[in-house]
Amino acid sequence: MNGLRSSIDTVEKVLEGLTPALTDKIDVLICPPATLIASCVAAVTGSAIAIGGQNLHARASGAFTGSISAEMLADLGARYVILGHSERRAYHHETDNGVHAKALGARRAGLCGIICVGETEDEREEGRTLDIVRAQLGLGVPKGATAADTVLAYEPVWAIGTGKTPSTADIAEVHASLRDMLGTMVGKTEADKIRILYGGSVKAKNARELMAVENVDGALVGGASLVAEDFLGICAAYS
Repeated sequence: MNGLRSSIDTVEKVLEGLTPALTDKIDVLICPPATLIASCVAAVTGSAIAIGGQNLHARASGAFTGSISAEMLADLGARYVILGHSERRAYHHETDNGVHAKALGARRAGLCGIICVGETEDEREEGRTLDIVRAQLGLGVPKGATAADTVLAYEPVWAIGTGKTPSTADIAEVHASLRDMLGTMVGKTEADKIRILYGGSVKAKNARELMAVENVDGALVGGASLVAEDFLGICAAYS
């Protein structure tokens, strides 16, 4: 919940800072609040940057005052949507079944759903990390998921905005486990195509190391995305 109309300047600075050599290697997605989606789409039209939403309601329409549907996001020009972010789970009590329904809604409207999974600090200390993320994956990802309509994002809840990050070995273990479980759900060939992002205190100074971890296909960037230079520094990890 950050950004006013003046924040379009940040998007424009990111656009200016992306070189053709870099955009040939990476996909860049910005997910602003719903109030700014149309303006952001207009700002990046014709560029390599895609725009997405931060959440949606599973239903296409109805008496759900204050909600936004996948069709509404698509109508604004969004191509992706974040689903089951840890903050939505923590503060709005979203469930795995609810994430599943939203993923179906995203698919219905032709959006690619970025399904987030992650454990709390207590769950990690109890040695339950893999059990938690695999359960979230198993319930959240709909049958028939493909790389065209599904992206995963592993975001350890305890690392978000804290400056803490798991070790690269820990991240590799989780991502390998998620990839393996995807293989049982959609087949190995498709599972290998589905991107698994890492999110949790990703910064320019640690991005290169984190993005080099096996089965890490990109970053879900939080606070560092609010400053163009910081976000571009993360993008540069692939240069």
